[in-house]
Amino acid sequence: MNSSLHIHRKQLKFLVIFAVAIAAGISLSIFWGQDWSLPPPMAGGATTVINRTSRGFEQPAPNLSEAELKDHLEGDRAFEAVFVTPPAPVNSGLGPLFNNASCAGCHIRDGRGMPVKGQMLVRVSLPPGYPTTSEQQEVIFESHPEASVTLGNAPPVPGIGTQIQDQAVYGYQPEAEVEVSWQKSFGNYADGTTYELRSPVARITLPNGKPLPPQVLTSLRIPTPIFGRGLLEAIADKTILALADPEDSNKDGISGRPNMVWDITTQKVVLGRFGHKANIPNLLQQTASAYVNDMGVTNPLFPEKDGSSDIDDRTLNTATFYTQTLAVPARTMVDDPIVKQGEKLFNQANCAACHVAELRTTNYKIPALAHQTIYPYSDLLLHDMGSELADRRPDFAATGTEWRTPPLWGLGLTQTVLPYSGYLHDGRARTLAEAILWHGGEAAQSKEMFKKMSQSDRDALIRFLNSL
Repeated sequence: MNSSLHIHRKQLKFLVIFAVAIAAGISLSIFWGQDWSLPPPMAGGATTVINRTSRGFEQPAPNLSEAELKDHLEGDRAFEAVFVTPPAPVNSGLGPLFNNASCAGCHIRDGRGMPVKGQMLVRVSLPPGYPTTSEQQEVIFESHPEASVTLGNAPPVPGIGTQIQDQAVYGYQPEAEVEVSWQKSFGNYADGTTYELRSPVARITLPNGKPLPPQVLTSLRIPTPIFGRGLLEAIADKTILALADPEDSNKDGISGRPNMVWDITTQKVVLGRFGHKANIPNLLQQTASAYVNDMGVTNPLFPEKDGSSDIDDRTLNTATFYTQTLAVPARTMVDDPIVKQGEKLFNQANCAACHVAELRTTNYKIPALAHQTIYPYSDLLLHDMGSELADRRPDFAATGTEWRTPPLWGLGLTQTVLPYSGYLHDGRARTLAEAILWHGGEAAQSKEMFKKMSQSDRDALIRFLNSL
């Protein structure tokens, strides 16, 4: 078949939805608002797609060349591949220790995850400077899949590494069993309306039946959406660094700062921009890290001790390319008066100080992503979010109370893509309102402003967030 005539299955599904909408007389303003010339709906610049369905995060960027689309589709197959135990003729390499058997198993429909087994991860490390013997150091090196990465102030745990792999292939034992229970707390808005929050409590048991030693630092994490990541990678370092204000020189109470992390390819410290604590420098390293940590699949960046690996460069690179070239869903309801009011309240509460609406990409190896004006609503910097959200686990320059500002684009599709998805780093927030109410530290004043709003204003702000 002529490849120029080939329609990707995801594009085909969208075309069907699009045709049905027109046939039914559904106004396209549900996607775009009344004025198609308005720039805000184009959240991902020319990579934006008009898709507010459960498949909204899975679309290829519409401005890819034919060759780029071919690579994207190959990467899609790699992303969805389910690994099995070796030896096997196809997708061999799972384990022996792992958390899930495929990339798509965690990032369901390329979206945000849930705090459940197979999606929730537990990062672990020893306290900075914690004394270890030479024998323990050798065990650390043997058990840490990313031993070639300098980890700074997050020393791996002997026998575990930096991530608990809670599943194992036949003949092996998981590193630990993780059980999560929920602790509830209650509060009131200024108008007297009550709310309930929850926070996770992890019980971690080693194979010998003993609990994880108390000196081990832990941090629960859920998967983040993967669309639009190539655009974030295409933002110049200087653009992100220009947003930093570590000394709060403008006295607005916001002091974002960059995380500086180890790049295994260049063998130097560079700007971090991916992961909940911005502890990963680029998408190639993030993909390779996910393969080896989440699935136990060795790869060219993190190979076996003899230099061999379960997957080759082509598979690693195309899987990375897939995450780089996913489209960003367009905003919706931009002309809705309540959405406009919510956006005004968002800015008045100073949420935009961290969730920076507009950024621009620069020269980039993928031409379709270069020189795009985008609306991720993030500065990609670290911010102190207070003691209630703290994991007390440092990660390179990030302290135990700091988190990277998560992008908000596509936020309104989160539970359309995967019902019951969680918000925040550990999925504790079941709603956007709960996510706001957990904000502290630099965001404490913004949270208090939200709590003092009337019910109608709170609803307006949430409606704005759901329009993204």
